[in-house]
Order: sequence, then structure tokens, then C-alpha cells
Amino acid sequence: MIRLINITDAEKLISLRMEVLHDVFDIPAKQDTASLREENLRYYRTHLHDGSHVACVAEVDGNIAGCGAICYHDEMPSPDNTSGRCGYIMNIYVRPCFRRKGVASAIVEHLLADARSRRVDKIYLETTDMAKHLYGRHGFTPMEGMMKFNKSRNR
Repeated sequence: MIRLINITDAEKLISLRMEVLHDVFDIPAKQDTASLREENLRYYRTHLHDGSHVACVAEVDGNIAGCGAICYHDEMPSPDNTSGRCGYIMNIYVRPCFRRKGVASAIVEHLLADARSRRVDKIYLETTDMAKHLYGRHGFTPMEGMMKFNKSRNR
């Protein structure tokens, strides 16, 4: 079962986010992440409230199996995005014991349905090589011509 999660579940949401960050960025368990936690909580308070961030959790037999989110923003309309509405899927995470059981796919489908209901024309995400097949099954293709600014290299 996929359900939306809101700021009233802030502690659950923050715990999941920190679990994701520790796993994805390989943050050591003993590293101080208090300021990162606080910044994420500030982000959730702002963007869950204004609707620019939608978060959900997947539950299996009453246990949280995973989570995901989509962030919404506008860009200038263009031929490939006439509405200018964009969605950025992020934070897709499935706890190890629930992997390979369709949980991530259900989360992605739920977020895509939310985006369709908002008439979002452009949806993108970042992925690992391991998850490319998952997103490919949902219609995602590589997005050519993108680059990322690396602030640590430009100080």
C-alpha cells in the first residue's frame, strides 16, 4: 500500500530521509548529521506545506518498506514542455528486506500518477546504473545534454 505522508509525520519522514542519505551517500553511522537533519526538516516544513514536494511511503504488512518523493517546479514553457510544469522524482528507497518485490515500481507509479493529475509535462530524475532498468520500465529515457555544477571544484 502506498500512502502520502505529510508534515504531521515529520519524525517518520525525517528518519526515512536520514536512512536514505546514510545508505546512498555511505555516511558513516558515527558521523554527526544533526545540521543535515535540521536542514531536511526545514525543507519538509516549507515544501510539504506549499505542495511543491509530495512524499509517500510504501507499507507491507504494516511495516514501512520504502519511500519516494516528487518535487514540483516551473520552468519556461518550451516545445517539449508546453505547460512549463516539471517534476523531479527523488528519494526512491526500498529497505533491503523488501527489495525485488515491486515496491519501488509501486512508489514510482504512484508518483507518476500524482504528476499526471497535476498535468506535469516534464518529469526527470537522477539514477544509479542499478536502477536504470526500473525507470526504463516506467518510460524514462536518458536525458542528453545535461551537466551538473560541482561547487566543491569551483571555490
